[in-house]
Amino acid sequence: MLKSWASKLLRCSTSVAANYRAVCRARSKTEFVARMGVVVEEADEAILWLELMTESGIVSLAKTEALLKEANELTAIFAASQRTGRHAA
Repeated sequence: MLKSWASKLLRCSTSVAANYRAVCRARSKTEFVARMGVVVEEADEAILWLELMTESGIVSLAKTEALLKEANELTAIFAASQRTGRHAA
């Protein structure tokens, strides 16, 4: 089960990186906002898998605590960037 959950975490976390890279190359405000939305969704999914692995006892909180903190901070930053992009002139 851990292997399955770990692969899902790997998939969504690498998707964050790939989609953020695409955000940096967005050709329009609309594309920026849309791609940043994908980044936010994938970052939030990474948090979900970290929380599930921790809450189920598969991985200890000691091992995920710093990762969860950073993932939540990054998700907040990405969401704020998306909101700013949506409301930018």
